[in-house]
Amino acid sequence: MLVTLTTTHVPATDLGFLLHKNPARAQQVEVSTGTAHVFYPEADEHRCTAALLLEVDPVGLVRTARAGGDDGALAQYVNDRPYAASSLLAVALGKAFSSARRGVSRERPELVDVALPLEVHVPALSCRGGVEMAQRFFAPLGWRVDARAVPLDETLPDWGVSRYVDLRLGGDLRLADALNHLYVALPVLDDAKHYWVGSDEVEKLVRAGSGWLAGHPERDLITRRYLGHRTALTRRAIERLAEVDDADPETLDDAIAPPLAAAGGPRSPEGEDATDRPVPLAVQRHGAVLAALRSAGAQRVVDLGCGAGALLHALLAEPAFTEVLGVDVSARALEVAARRLRLDRLPERQRARIRLLQSGLTYTDVRLRGYDAAVLMEVVEHLDLDRLPALEHAVFGAAAPATVVVTTPNVEYNVRFEGLPAGTFRHRDHRFEWTRQQFADWVAAAGDRYGYTARLLGVGEEDPDVGTPTQMAVFTRGAATEVAA
Repeated sequence: MLVTLTTTHVPATDLGFLLHKNPARAQQVEVSTGTAHVFYPEADEHRCTAALLLEVDPVGLVRTARAGGDDGALAQYVNDRPYAASSLLAVALGKAFSSARRGVSRERPELVDVALPLEVHVPALSCRGGVEMAQRFFAPLGWRVDARAVPLDETLPDWGVSRYVDLRLGGDLRLADALNHLYVALPVLDDAKHYWVGSDEVEKLVRAGSGWLAGHPERDLITRRYLGHRTALTRRAIERLAEVDDADPETLDDAIAPPLAAAGGPRSPEGEDATDRPVPLAVQRHGAVLAALRSAGAQRVVDLGCGAGALLHALLAEPAFTEVLGVDVSARALEVAARRLRLDRLPERQRARIRLLQSGLTYTDVRLRGYDAAVLMEVVEHLDLDRLPALEHAVFGAAAPATVVVTTPNVEYNVRFEGLPAGTFRHRDHRFEWTRQQFADWVAAAGDRYGYTARLLGVGEEDPDVGTPTQMAVFTRGAATEVAA
């Protein structure tokens, strides 16, 4: 099975530095089901193509897997697994390009976050749902999709088409995003995995899907398929996505919400009342931020680093907030926010209350002045520590709203997240995560520098040993500088 990745970025051979694979020589990576070969069919200044060819060991496949879920004795030996792209190729891609998927490049670090012109070709992709399903997965992610159904037999057109698709993608994306899209898509479109789906798969999906899956219109279908239609794992993954990406809390349970019981209210898949389930942390975080804004009497609010617009949706739902501004450095995130908020279909009065603005948070922007309150919800930890002074100046010094609300993870609480490996952050893009004392020190210092008082609050269920999962500071512009717990 084969996948190729091409760029026309100049010089195109930079692709080799980003993939950590030298175009001058073929390389091999051993995986449990065979050998993955990485080579470059073309590599010059204007066009470079990297190919990943997985050579499957049929005997090893039978020993280590169930051949895609087929239990029959013959199906173990006669199947499409060595030929059609599936979870086998996803595992090989994940291992061969592990550093590139994490967005790491020692030689070309400046290109890691650059959207490059990319083309992807998967000649034979096992795709349950056919061409339409491939479109539903890739098109919302910014790809141009050319998916063609493979006929069962080209010489016998009356036989119709197979479940296989010849897939070509094109677009300007970060390489890490492109690889993670493929890593998740291959088993999802095949709707099968060659290995047992356990609880560790939740964390794999959260990491690969960070930054794009939470806001995907097919998030629930993708999550269900990736996790083998296991309801408990699906629910856990959707809640984790909400924690790291602030997915719209109103849609957290859409995919797996049980039907209304004939006798009364909603029931969970295990039979408990839906009201007995824990409230997702994202929902609690939004509630805490809204409560702080109401308490401050804010009417004109700017959401700094608004991302896909989850908090904007909540702000727009409350008439007390007469003007809402969403700001993000990513134009694509703002496009997603506009779609999620349905800005083109809002009534004129509602539409007049909200604006979206592209701007960097570490630079002074006169358009941010004059607002009653600013929110930095799960934003500061995405900046390098040496950029925080610039953020402080832009927000507290230049924009200078009367109230600033900041939330950030409490790293001490990470040990309570099942499935989160020790010593890792909650999101692959986090540059740091603070302890409670570190956050308190930063709050006190920032308040003192810019003349704000501050209250420290916790969000989420408090653990007696490690505190709450989210920590929050509410800054109020004034003369005093002490931090009140």
